[in-house]
This record gives sequence, structure tokens and C-alpha cells, in this order.
Amino acid sequence: MGHPVHVLIVDDSASVRQTLSGILSADPEIEVMGTAGDPYAAARKIAQAAPDVITLDVEMPRMDGITFLRKLMSQHPIPVVMCSSLTEEGSATLMQALEAGAVDVILKPRVDTKQGLIESSMRICEAVKGAARANLKRLPPHRAREAKTNAKLSADVMLPGPVPRQAMAQTTETVVCMGASTGGTESLRVVLEALPADCPGIVIVQHMPEKFTAAFAQRLDTLCAIEVKEAADGDKVLRGRALIAPGNRHTMLQRSGAQYYVSVKDGPLVSRHRPSVDVLFRSAATYAGSNATGILMTGMGDDGAAGLLEMRNAGAQTVAQDEATSVVFGMPREAIERGAAEKVVPLDLIAMQIVQAGKR
Repeated sequence: MGHPVHVLIVDDSASVRQTLSGILSADPEIEVMGTAGDPYAAARKIAQAAPDVITLDVEMPRMDGITFLRKLMSQHPIPVVMCSSLTEEGSATLMQALEAGAVDVILKPRVDTKQGLIESSMRICEAVKGAARANLKRLPPHRAREAKTNAKLSADVMLPGPVPRQAMAQTTETVVCMGASTGGTESLRVVLEALPADCPGIVIVQHMPEKFTAAFAQRLDTLCAIEVKEAADGDKVLRGRALIAPGNRHTMLQRSGAQYYVSVKDGPLVSRHRPSVDVLFRSAATYAGSNATGILMTGMGDDGAAGLLEMRNAGAQTVAQDEATSVVFGMPREAIERGAAEKVVPLDLIAMQIVQAGKR
């Protein structure tokens, strides 16, 4: 973007408004144009000058964040990033926010440790910049200050590179690995709802905070013919099942004989994320090779691009979502430019790619 991202912070806590302002203002690509303690004050500020992005608290006096979000989307659509505390109740409510048109979800800043603040700052700034680039018309229907001290790590920190293709043990089982970020929650719903109950086993990394991935998986499980659950260490990858990487944990594909399962581990941020798509895709290249299909969907940044190329080099089928249907075309674009994507397809054809992968 040619100018800094203009952000309006809406939160009833003065300390949260101050902390968020400090984090966002420290990024040279972001400018905090104002703060508001409730939706009514926010509406007055929006009437004076519309921001590029709004960060919005869920629980506020006089009007809750979900109600305000719905009014905003119907009257004056602006990209919204929901900001919540780490609670089970909040995670369920935020599913409603995503359905109502929120672009992304972030946790309120962690200030308990220096590393926690650094990681929170990176995630918050990236979410805001991603939201600024979001095309709200492409959302599916129905519904840090010290970041420079953090090196951008690759999947090498979690597992070694994939072995040569000829060294892979053969198996008839197929597995699908998917990655998404900004705009991915509703896009993944579109894909998974379209899948038959006997589709290949799927492992998914969607950039979301911890606890929210459990609520996300539970919501999808009620909507889909397949089983959808948050991945737990040792879970088997089975036909008719999709495993979603838990927030704040890396998830890797492993194999015992012909049976795939997942390993869920702690570790540093990879490609500035945890979970990281690159980590999942690296593990798929290593343990599944040509029996895997990699799919990289909407999202900001480049997480997954390197891993998708490793999958393609290992013989896997690789797919990127096209620009026309991506809410943010950052991750797919990067993969396409690196030659990682064998196919580029619109959102409504991704489910077909998964079904076809099961017939290979």
C-alpha cells in the first residue's frame, strides 16, 4: 500500500487501547488514527474519517462487538480484526464474528514476558496489515516493536529437509495437507462442506490463536459430512477426517508403515507463525512424498510457499488458490512465483482437487 494502514482501535479497556496503540504505532507501515472505548464512540470517529482497518473488542458496554460488526458490515464495510482474551467462551463467540465478516482474529497482547510481547506484536501487526489488503467482496457468502530482533526462521528448526524421493517407502495411502491464513476460516468452510464422507485424510494449518482452533474445528464438524477435529499428538489421519493444527503448536505429518498420524509439538515461530504451514508441508514432503497433495490458500505473507515447493519436488501434487477468489493473495502468489504450484484453481474447485487426490 502507498500510505500507512490507518487503524481505529475499539476496546473498553484503556490499558489495552494504550498497549495496542504502542504496538501498532511502532510499525512504520501502520498509523493509529484514533481509539474508542465503545461502538458508539467508534461510529462517531468513523463518520469523521473512515479507517483502513478496525481492531474490535468482543465484550464492551452499551453494544457488544458482534452486534457492532454486523451493523458495520451491512452499512459501511471496513476490514475488522477481532481482538479477544484467551477464553473458551470468547473463542465460541469469535466464530460468530468470522461468520459476520471479520477478516481475522487476534489475542489481546501478551505482556507477561518479553518473548510473549514480541510474538504478540508480530502477530497483531501482521493481522492488521493483512486485513488492510483484504478484499471483503471475496469473503465466501454465508456466513512488532522488537520484531527485528526475531529472525524469520524456516522449517529447519523443527525437522530436517525431505529425503530424496527414491528413498521414500511406498504406500497406497493418500493424504492432503492444507494451509491458510487471512480469510481462510470461511474459505476452509466452503471447501470442507463440499467434501464427501469418504474423502482422503486431511491435515490443516490455519493461522489462529490457541483455543480458537478448537472452537473452529467444532463448528466445522457440525457443518460437514466429514469429521473435523483439533489435532492432538498421535491422532491418525483417516479417510473422512480433517485435523486442524492447534493454535500456538506446530503440527507435523508422520508415518508408521502405511498409516499417517500427526505429531503436535512446541517450537519457535517458523515463517513468523506457530503453527506454520511450512512445517506441515515439509513433513508431508518427508513422510508422504508423491502420496501427498498440498493446497495453499488465501493469506498474507509467504508461509507455506517454501514448503509447497518442497512437496512438489518430492513428487506431490500441489495446488494454489487463485487471485480472483482469495481474500488476500499473498501466500498463494508467493508459491506461484516460486514455481511451487502445479495447479492454480478457484475456491469452488479445491474440494474437487481433494476428491481427485483420493483416486490417484
